[in-house]
Amino acid sequence: MSSTEIGQKIRERRSFLKIKQEDLADIAGVSERTLREIEKGTANPELNSLLKLCEVLGLEVKISVIK
Repeated sequence: MSSTEIGQKIRERRSFLKIKQEDLADIAGVSERTLREIEKGTANPELNSLLKLCEVLGLEVKISVIK
């Protein structure tokens, strides 16, 4: 999944749950600027940040290993 797709999923879920960007950023421990960049697909979240964002939003992170 690309950074654009990750950002889109996070933005869609946040909007669905009616959570403001500033509130999600605060709860997840990331800056508002970082969250905006993640949602736009211009930044890749660090793993810990991604896990926290997904936890708050009720999303899962699945990792596939290609052999």
